[in-house]
Amino acid sequence: MRAAWRVEAADPGSPDAAQLMAELSAVLAALTGDSGQSSFDPDDVRGPLARFAVARGRDGAAAGCGALRPLEEGVAEIKRMYARPGHAGCGSAVLAFLESEAAALGYGALRLSARRVNARAVAFYAARGYALIPNFGRYAAKPESLCFEKRLEPV
Repeated sequence: MRAAWRVEAADPGSPDAAQLMAELSAVLAALTGDSGQSSFDPDDVRGPLARFAVARGRDGAAAGCGALRPLEEGVAEIKRMYARPGHAGCGSAVLAFLESEAAALGYGALRLSARRVNARAVAFYAARGYALIPNFGRYAAKPESLCFEKRLEPV
């Protein structure tokens, strides 16, 4: 049986990526009052130690996306994770792809931030082995954010 999701590296400026990120921004704005666009620059995920990914279903249609960008030595940050509603397993497939890519690039850990009010995202990351850590970087003074980290196995 063929896998339900094909996840591949993509340019964040591609039409599918742009559409998925626009949908994510609308969802975040409705849920949190902030689209999240101010904390993401597509150029941050175009370098050799970064990735942007798009997930496609069996029909080839884009259904989800996510990115990783360098944060500090040995650590990358997960950004712009999104799966269209009704596409079970898509978010997990994107995250697994990004984790695999990060390990292959030599990262020892992944970090991310999610808004406290985004209970679905908080539960998603906790269920996939991400542990709460003190807020880092731009999120340090933002009590509305929760930060997470997952240690990666070397490849």
